[in-house]
Amino acid sequence: MFHFHQAVHQLIYQVQQSSDETPRCSLTLSAPPSFAFPDWLECQTLFPKFFWQDRQGQEEVVALGQCHRFDDPAPAYAVIANGQRIWGGQSFDGGTDKTPDCPESFFFMPLVELIRDGDVWILAVNLSGNKSRAIDALEQLVTTVPELEPVKTGIESVVHLPDEQQWCDLMDKALSEIQHGTFDKVVLARESAYCLKHPVRAAQLLKASRDQNHHSFHFLMAVDAHRSFTGSTPERLYLRVGQTLQTEALAGTTGRGDTPAQDQALADWLIHDDKNIQENQYVVDDIVDHLTPLSREIDTVEQPRLVKLSRVQHLKRRIHARLNPGVNGVHLLSSLQPTAAVAGYPRQAAQAFIAQEEPFSRGWYAGAIGYISHEKAEFCVAIRSALIIREQIRLYAGAGIVPGSVAQEEWQELNRKMSTLLSLMADDEQ
Repeated sequence: MFHFHQAVHQLIYQVQQSSDETPRCSLTLSAPPSFAFPDWLECQTLFPKFFWQDRQGQEEVVALGQCHRFDDPAPAYAVIANGQRIWGGQSFDGGTDKTPDCPESFFFMPLVELIRDGDVWILAVNLSGNKSRAIDALEQLVTTVPELEPVKTGIESVVHLPDEQQWCDLMDKALSEIQHGTFDKVVLARESAYCLKHPVRAAQLLKASRDQNHHSFHFLMAVDAHRSFTGSTPERLYLRVGQTLQTEALAGTTGRGDTPAQDQALADWLIHDDKNIQENQYVVDDIVDHLTPLSREIDTVEQPRLVKLSRVQHLKRRIHARLNPGVNGVHLLSSLQPTAAVAGYPRQAAQAFIAQEEPFSRGWYAGAIGYISHEKAEFCVAIRSALIIREQIRLYAGAGIVPGSVAQEEWQELNRKMSTLLSLMADDEQ
């Protein structure tokens, strides 16, 4: 811990010696910190707090405090210098009458960032014309970091919205609209509010999930000390590096088997099931439709491949594009989010049905979480996620409804998806 404490003071000195025009100061640590990033995040006092780990595990970031806040990310490009990023996300239905307590989007340029890029650790501070504020932020950093306790709790009660009967009724409405040609696919979701025997901190859940759920993005966003949104999602919305784009269609789901033979049988069924293949195709079509005006070239992998996660397996097709000059991360965010994987196809009709018929507001669930910079931008789709408000935790999951969908089967799919996080808190899932 001495080395990290020393690095903080070295960075303070670097800020003091910098010119008033310097936008950012950073220091490469001589040795890795002795703490885990979620542990460090939990004990800090600066808000907002943000955690990000990419799907490959290459980069891990904690961002603290704010130099600037953006309700709309577009103006941030005039503020960001090279090497700086804004962090945050765009909600699914925030800023509407249905979700008055959730903004449409929230982005911020942090005061402090702790970054692991491969085997390199960097401590950085954004000055943005205010050196004294940056120094004050560094001086507030807690450098004695206790290890988070493992998650130890149980479930006292749960309320599902919709409940199982309401789900069946909602699916009947959706299938009727599909039959009448309103849309080809709609993604219906469930919010499950759990009262816990013992409170769980968002950073505890994040740390436990990161250790267990691999090949996923991991994120945590807390604007204040009372409300945190966290999750471990397998789905990338997009990655932009310069004018090169990577995105994907992740749709079509089955469970995991109890034995290798059962697991393989489920995988073989999924990869050949017409209903799930068609559901995935709707997502591909939606993405290509929205990328076409922004791109000079789009390449789609023809056959889906399997993605095996701890509790479920999915169909995925990768999509690559060369973007038109001037297309940036904000253009892509507004165009791609929400995809047919979380809304439906065609998008506008499906979203209208969700807004009218779902008995809860999604807020950040099924939104997009990530970062924007001049050089690159990356966002994940905020599924497999939880909203923690004091002693209550709300879990979210959705299922794509297409012709042939069966209510009871889709309800069980919601349970499987929620088990990604629920299994970390209770052996007896409800």
